[in-house]
Amino acid sequence: MFQPANAQSLIGVVFVLGLCWALSEDRKRFPLKLAIGSLVVQVGLVLLLFGLPRLDAARNVYNPLYWLSAGAQGLLQAAGGAVEGLGTATRAGTSFVFGFLAGGDQPFAVTGPGGVFIFAFQVMPVILVVCALSALLWHWKILKWITQGFGLVFQKTLGLRGPIGLATAATIFMGQVEGPIFIRAYLDRLSRSELFMLISVGMACVSGSTMVAYATILRGVLPDAAAHVLTASIISAPAGVLLARILIPSDPAEADDSLLEAEDKRYDSSVDALIKGTNDGLTIVMNVGATLIVFVALIAMADLILAALPPVLGAPMSIERGLGAVFAPVAYALGLPWSEAPTGGLLLGTKLVLTEFTAFIKMSALPPEALSERSRMIMTYALCGFANIASVGINVAGYGVLVPTRRHEVMGMVWKAMLAGFLATCLTASLVGLMPAMLFGG
Repeated sequence: MFQPANAQSLIGVVFVLGLCWALSEDRKRFPLKLAIGSLVVQVGLVLLLFGLPRLDAARNVYNPLYWLSAGAQGLLQAAGGAVEGLGTATRAGTSFVFGFLAGGDQPFAVTGPGGVFIFAFQVMPVILVVCALSALLWHWKILKWITQGFGLVFQKTLGLRGPIGLATAATIFMGQVEGPIFIRAYLDRLSRSELFMLISVGMACVSGSTMVAYATILRGVLPDAAAHVLTASIISAPAGVLLARILIPSDPAEADDSLLEAEDKRYDSSVDALIKGTNDGLTIVMNVGATLIVFVALIAMADLILAALPPVLGAPMSIERGLGAVFAPVAYALGLPWSEAPTGGLLLGTKLVLTEFTAFIKMSALPPEALSERSRMIMTYALCGFANIASVGINVAGYGVLVPTRRHEVMGMVWKAMLAGFLATCLTASLVGLMPAMLFGG
């Protein structure tokens, strides 16, 4: 049933839209039609993916949309099962190479089960496998058809030009820099608003490889973790489009709906796809691992400096305490009880500074009483995006290669795009918080 806590999440929706309007380059051009359409698309996708009632109790008749929802839920459950299968298959490979470090038979008695979970051996290899599989599915045209289908949906529902709709859809599955590769020849002709929107959507979503990794991390602390992570990335794309359009309104030049054939990612054979996909995955794994090492080390260094200062409210100062205090009101606006808001604020700040990987790991390690199941679900949607400081560098470097003539322009808007991506996941989390708990099995 609808509870007061659901209405609380409405604060988050108003806060996100209001802040973006306040920071807009042209407040007089608020895209009201797009705002309504985007929110309707997001809510509709949540209802479609997590359940429409089979029976209309008021009229005692069957809801005709139930069967469509049931089909979508079946696909989502199949995707969740595929994620579990990928995790199991990956563990077979990593156990063969790394033995007990990757979850194989332990040579000694395990007194603390959590101690055998090693991120480098049990999460990062999943990225390798999924990148290789994605390349293979693209070569077989399966992933290409799926991407083009989503691109058509975004084009028709959000008013995007064809290439942008395709790149937006590709970004959901391939990643924030990999997605735009498919319209590389068109990037130098995008309007400033479209380029900003593409960067923002990239930071609002995550790639298919990391979806599986996040689901692996959250598997033991959130029911249907894979379904929530997949849904979070898909429905945050319309939010990213909306907030980008508010911050930098569309350009009149976009009225020209000319299409350009997108560059295709080609492989010589299935084996070539697997090898190149694995190489791409290795690059991503190295970037993720290196980024986590450096940023966690820098935060630890800052904590050591802060610890030398006088205690505040009876406890030493730390980055975590600061982030928890700053983002606690935001977490409350998303729908968390005030008693859990500092913990939620800490996770939001960690995601922004240390990447969502670190934030998900922290959430998975929280004691059960720290966050309720509903709060964990809301935070999963709020954290599921690439909007963090590290992604700023990734986008500048990536677009510098893809469209070098606009590198300076990208540098001038990438920080605002990070804000748009961060707020897009917050908007998604707020909309999920508005939904009755029974929709998600609660």
